[in-house]
Amino acid sequence: MSARLEAAIPPEAAWPERVDYRTEPARYRHWRLSFDGSVATLGLDVDEDAGLRPGYRLKLNSYDLGVDIELRDALDRIRFEHPEVRCVVLTSLKERMFCSGANIFMLGSSSHTWKVNFCKFTNETRNGIEDASRHSGLRFLAAVNGACAGGGYELALACDEILLIDDRSSTVSLPEVPLLGVLPGTGGLTRLTDKRRVRHDLADLFCTTAEGVRGQRALDWGLVDALAKPGAFGQAVAARAGELAATSDRPTGARGVALPPLARRDEPDALAYRHVRVAIDRERRSASFTIVAPEGGQPADPPGIEAAGADWWPLAMARELDDAILSMRSNETEIGTWLLRTEGSVAAVLAVDALLAAHREHWFVRETIGLLRRTLARLDVSSRSLFALIEPGSCFAGLLAELAFAADRSYMLDLPDEPDRAPKLVLSESSFGMFPMITGQARLARRFHDDAAVLDRLEALAGVALDAGQARDAGLVTVAPDALDWDDEVRIAIEERAAMSADALTALEANLRFPGVETMETRIFGRLSAWQNWIFNRPNAVGETGALKVYGTGEKARLDRRRV
Repeated sequence: MSARLEAAIPPEAAWPERVDYRTEPARYRHWRLSFDGSVATLGLDVDEDAGLRPGYRLKLNSYDLGVDIELRDALDRIRFEHPEVRCVVLTSLKERMFCSGANIFMLGSSSHTWKVNFCKFTNETRNGIEDASRHSGLRFLAAVNGACAGGGYELALACDEILLIDDRSSTVSLPEVPLLGVLPGTGGLTRLTDKRRVRHDLADLFCTTAEGVRGQRALDWGLVDALAKPGAFGQAVAARAGELAATSDRPTGARGVALPPLARRDEPDALAYRHVRVAIDRERRSASFTIVAPEGGQPADPPGIEAAGADWWPLAMARELDDAILSMRSNETEIGTWLLRTEGSVAAVLAVDALLAAHREHWFVRETIGLLRRTLARLDVSSRSLFALIEPGSCFAGLLAELAFAADRSYMLDLPDEPDRAPKLVLSESSFGMFPMITGQARLARRFHDDAAVLDRLEALAGVALDAGQARDAGLVTVAPDALDWDDEVRIAIEERAAMSADALTALEANLRFPGVETMETRIFGRLSAWQNWIFNRPNAVGETGALKVYGTGEKARLDRRRV
């Protein structure tokens, strides 16, 4: 970490020098993963003394970023390593405590940047649960066997159904407003209204009642789906998990694909994987992400794909790109512009792309498409400027063309006198909906505001290798400089971006990337996150006498009562 960056971090934000998102079940400290036929159980058993940073203890099954890193890994292992699993039960292994949510002392001692990035990752992990239910046939049951507060209830809300133990003491609650002066940060408000259809007046009462709601009232208000007495709870969970599993289309006889540890070489100004490279230019505050096309012989059918396993290029590349995005988001906050590059054979990318389309119903292909979809969506919501650079030797084709369409701007070198060297952009079937954004739209549909006539014309161009002039005329790239202007145009664009306010750019990009269509996910990342971002800067939450700061000290928060 540079001295300049270290000096810019407030003293209370003593997070690890680098956050590593790679883990595996043998290294878990907080989750226990078990399997029984078509049902997997994820048991939360947080190790109080295994926080990601010093200065707090993870009491009452509360969580920090490290807990969610394990959860995300466990979900991916269920998807790929256990295709026989049709229902996942999320529960607690602690007595009378499901989960008390995000650790308050961690939040109170963290910088604004850490809090916001933490909330974003937990949002993405919970959205991933819903994505797996929507696209992969996995069903999720929250078996709430004790007190369930704040982020713990938000985790339950991400599941398809919630079964609450009816023991006269266990409650569900979202107590952030009355206790901490902040909002439920991982989608709780939005899921109450958009997903569970709770009446807004009942939701208002629920979210301002610190003690929560239990039993029959929780069921009547729509906060949970079913109740079970303590003596019958285990039986009720098993029965309902079996019923949910029966609604899944996941295969029963398939063999899973192991996800080995992800190999990465860390250098002071670079990350290097097999198919992804990240080179950091600290002076320009930019990083180049280069995604390399598949090389050598590739599988041609599902048996070959399964034999390739985790080495199959789209899966291996997606795992690497996802890790690179997360690592750069957490560890390189001053690197504000990401330059998206590709390298290799257009034909090789299109061959993989065609295989994905032809066998999209095969469980392994479907899960790989899902990981690609979630990784590209993670790119969409990253608060970095994204510029695609389409140069000689690049392969922005099919699924890799999505990188150009995700970018805030795209630059394509125009070489009309060198047709053999000129870069090409190629659309494919996947360009029109295989990897939708969190709006549910294809990126091309977003780009052209769902104009059916334009999209029909573009579909007719699928498979055509478009040069810079053709791509510009079709509206697929932003600028197409010639060789004389290329270096200066790209340099000036990067330098101008670095000179602008990072806060203003984040707001600009988030507003422009998601026009028109709204979904529960966009409201969580947009409206809810924007308000929480603002609250995290306000003295009523984080001032010296703010509610988040004095929580647990015995002092009472002193609040500014003026409305802003």
